[in-house]
Amino acid sequence: MENNSAIGEYPVITKSELLLERAEQLIPCATQTLAKGMTQYSRGVAPSFISRGKGSHVWDVDGNEYIDFTMGVGPISLGYCYEAVDAAIRNQLLDGITFSLVHPLEVEVAELLKEIIPNAESVRFSKTGCDVTSAAVRLARAYTGKNTILCCGYHGWHDWYIGTTDRNMGIPQSTQELTFTFQFNDIQSVLDAIDDDTAAIILEPMVFEQPKNIFLHFLREICDEKGILLIFDEMWTGFRLSLGGAQEYFGVKADLACFSKAVANGMPLSILTGRRDVMQLLEHDVFFFTTFGGEALSLAAAKATINELRDKNVPSYLATQGEKIMQGYNQIVSELDIDYTKCVGAGCRSMVSFNPANGISSLEMKTYVQQELLRFGILWTGFHNMCFSHSDEDIQQLLAAYKEILSELWEIVSSGTIYRHLRGETLKPVFRKTSNFNTKPKQQV
Repeated sequence: MENNSAIGEYPVITKSELLLERAEQLIPCATQTLAKGMTQYSRGVAPSFISRGKGSHVWDVDGNEYIDFTMGVGPISLGYCYEAVDAAIRNQLLDGITFSLVHPLEVEVAELLKEIIPNAESVRFSKTGCDVTSAAVRLARAYTGKNTILCCGYHGWHDWYIGTTDRNMGIPQSTQELTFTFQFNDIQSVLDAIDDDTAAIILEPMVFEQPKNIFLHFLREICDEKGILLIFDEMWTGFRLSLGGAQEYFGVKADLACFSKAVANGMPLSILTGRRDVMQLLEHDVFFFTTFGGEALSLAAAKATINELRDKNVPSYLATQGEKIMQGYNQIVSELDIDYTKCVGAGCRSMVSFNPANGISSLEMKTYVQQELLRFGILWTGFHNMCFSHSDEDIQQLLAAYKEILSELWEIVSSGTIYRHLRGETLKPVFRKTSNFNTKPKQQV
């Protein structure tokens, strides 16, 4: 692995730091994507800017090479500069990008999605995940004639959802009072939140915890019984957990399902699918149109990506490779007799969690592990977002690094001296308030 510094040394990030100073003069948070910013990477030790990628590796602007386990915060499902996808983009670029009439790729990709996604009786395209979750919410309200939305998970920056969080400035109080949250795998919290005005239940069908006690099936039954639409936010589960997403994997059909991230291997595309009788409201009654929804480069990338995912059984590969990481990490933890960290999730996407111990916070532990992984040429924010290019060698290097770093962490936590070992700033949470968002609707008396 080429690097400015040998494994065992921290990377030199001079150019990154200079660019960060320039960015801070013009760009709030110095990033367009919060998960890529300096609250999620330790400032002073981690790079801030990536210049290129190939396969599962990226190079920062100082020339340091890393194995990447964040993969663009999810969109890279095959690998950076994956030739089959890049060739499709180049070929389409010769003909044009955005046109004055519909491009045939809109039909071709829609037909392809109908073949692989359960209940995809109708298909619409947009650009970002929150575009289609917001469209789904609007459709649910129009179809049911009701207003309240119940949600679980993260659904983007739009008013209807972000008003439930502590970053809700600028959201009218009347909007905040229409969306409430419930706890995953807790049917009672759902029943407590439902009222006669509930239009939809929207959730990520899996984040890092598996559905238990047929939770998703119960949601399906409750929605059918009460005339509520069930919406799956499949930004992370779609095309990774299985080709047809969580609906296929868990055997539960949603009324509407929303996709993005992995479908186009890095190109901006989001997808809304669902029942024809609901989606037909988009013909005349519900307005959801965008100039760039049919942009052809992203659709060409999606067509090539889906074919690769299907023809090479990529979801199975992601599961196998990711399981090696989960099992390897938890075996190291077990051998060290550490009870404050573990790796949870699914093979295609897992997360390392930490609990406070001996006066040391979970974010301090995470900061230390991220910092030390940089010495091994690994870019990490606590997640393993797997792609088809992650090799056995990549995984072996990660597990070897974990074995050394977790042993060091055990000694540091035991002595309570982590402050002596952090070289950069401690990571920060995305939301200052991270639990108890499940405000419930006022029940009718």
